[in-house]
Amino acid sequence: MSSPETEQAQRTFFGQPPVLANLFGVELWERFSFYGMQGILLIYLYYTAERGGLGIDEGTATSIVGAYGGLVYLSTILGAWLADRALGPERTLFYAAVVVMAGHIALALIPGLAGVAVGVAVGLVLIAVGSGGVKANATSLVGTLYSEDDDRRDGGFSLFYLGINLGAFAGPLLTGLLQKNVGFHYGFGLAAAGMFLGLVQYGAGRRRLPDEARRVPNPLTADALRRVVIAAVVALVVVVGILISGIVPASRYALAVAVISALAAIAYFVVILGSGRLTEVEHSRVLAFIPLFIASAAFWSLYQQQFTVVTVYSDQRLDRNIFGWEMPVSFVQSINPVMVIILSGVFAALWTKLGSRQPSTPIKFSAGLAIMGVAFLLFLTMAGGGPNSAPLLGLTGILLVFTIAELLLSPVGLSLSTKLAPEAFRTQMVALFFLSVALGTAMSGVLAKLYSTDHEAPYFGVIGVVALVLGGLLALASPAIRRLMRGVH
Repeated sequence: MSSPETEQAQRTFFGQPPVLANLFGVELWERFSFYGMQGILLIYLYYTAERGGLGIDEGTATSIVGAYGGLVYLSTILGAWLADRALGPERTLFYAAVVVMAGHIALALIPGLAGVAVGVAVGLVLIAVGSGGVKANATSLVGTLYSEDDDRRDGGFSLFYLGINLGAFAGPLLTGLLQKNVGFHYGFGLAAAGMFLGLVQYGAGRRRLPDEARRVPNPLTADALRRVVIAAVVALVVVVGILISGIVPASRYALAVAVISALAAIAYFVVILGSGRLTEVEHSRVLAFIPLFIASAAFWSLYQQQFTVVTVYSDQRLDRNIFGWEMPVSFVQSINPVMVIILSGVFAALWTKLGSRQPSTPIKFSAGLAIMGVAFLLFLTMAGGGPNSAPLLGLTGILLVFTIAELLLSPVGLSLSTKLAPEAFRTQMVALFFLSVALGTAMSGVLAKLYSTDHEAPYFGVIGVVALVLGGLLALASPAIRRLMRGVH
């Protein structure tokens, strides 16, 4: 047993295990690169060549961004599977971060060497697959640092999520400045450099992670692993080939990812509900998750329009002039992380204070979805103006409403999936939640194709009203859902 002096000596990262600094850093830099790239991706796709972009039609560009975002969350399932069956979470995280860096390098360099289509296709697929692997395993690795009764756990996770939002805040600021002053590919290059820095600092301390982080819970045999690797390489080549060849038009990428996500979710529900390993209570709880899955997908289809419609809006309608200086478009993407940092503690304190009197999970989902509808309706207060007519303060207020809705639904989503999960299908239920995010993110690209600055009032109005109606229906169904949840709050 370690002495108090030894314990104190180990508490070198704000009172937490020192290796948390490595996980904090790799996630900070991965989010820096991810959001930094995403902050300039859409305008890169639809800006004309004279402005450094590719000149793609706006609707097609938003479809690509929606499909890319959906693929990130689809890839979390692959990342979790690799950790469970082949590599363990520690190695999966490291290799996934390498793949992310390679994707950013592809976006920065390949278009000038092997053609634009190749560079964009290879870059986005690599970043999506790698980000899914990082997202699936980073949180899991933080959990391995603490025993179940370690009272530092909540503080450690709070620090970890602070790293996420610090990276999400800084990334769009710096890549946006580079894009505005020297060009898009320098912004993509900075995203690659950020991921490289994350890998260097993570690699320096990864050996200090506990043995549990390197354990493969259900390993494949060597022959099976070899077959999986070959199949994965073939699948990756086929996907990139389809993207480059045009077999599936780019304007339908988001719809294709949405369909795949929906079919995968249906398959998961059928397999779980059809299993003879479920008790009566577990079967009821899985049924309860179905309307909440739909609500989650609907929420993310609106929320993720920060990277599609809100980006177009910021470029074409927002007055970005601040005391004579024009703010880069990507700076808008840094507003939400700041609000999350400020408000997440407020919400945590609120739920703690309310205790057993806090709203049930279905009501939180209902409120989150309805408030997203309100956020879209608030755009109507600025509708009908010309270029640069929407005030920055007005959009900031709307993004504040976005953040409130996010904090009502997003933090409880994963927790809910673990609470409702049958014993035999714990991982699959978490995968189902990520599938709702994948479906919603892809749908954000599908919906964004309907947006234009000439018809923004009907777009924001209809979607806002639909979200309010769905939120209201979920609230009405809440008592029935709670009965199906069988004691889970």
